[in-house]
Amino acid sequence: MFKLKSTKIGILGGSFDPAHKGHLAISKIALKKLKLKKIYWVVTKKNPFKVKTFFSLKNRIDKAKKISSKVKNIEVLYIDDVIKSSKSIKVIQYILKNKKPKDLYFIVGSDILLKFHRWHSWKKIVKLTKLIVFSRKGYDRKSKKTIVVKYLNKNNISFIKNKPIRVSSSLLRKRIKI
Repeated sequence: MFKLKSTKIGILGGSFDPAHKGHLAISKIALKKLKLKKIYWVVTKKNPFKVKTFFSLKNRIDKAKKISSKVKNIEVLYIDDVIKSSKSIKVIQYILKNKKPKDLYFIVGSDILLKFHRWHSWKKIVKLTKLIVFSRKGYDRKSKKTIVVKYLNKNNISFIKNKPIRVSSSLLRKRIKI
């Protein structure tokens, strides 16, 4: 008799405007610490909290694929057109239905927690996934006092201590504009 291995999958979603080594670093940490089989980098057309993207969708997908290409457990997906949405809850429902993971981890930076309660169906997101929060300089202390953390009360949320990641998509865009 054989035992089925549990399938643990992570989702790192966003506009990836642009994808960078910070995304790769947290993905590698998540793969190792959480023993994930795979992480899906789910590229969205546009962040609903921002006016527009800097790079084209094709450029962002290509860059994400290039940066992640040496890590076989990272797969770049663009599914907005398939699920007719860029909402995280729809992405999660799609992954649950089509990939059938035993455990699903939703990976975010601590900065995300400050506005996470504004996300569409955020309570459903934290019921369907385990929220994995990576450290972002200047946000860690504030993030632990958010509505989401109080709602979860240390259930279904894990804070990962990682070395400071000094790169961000915002910083890279600013450098290009100069």
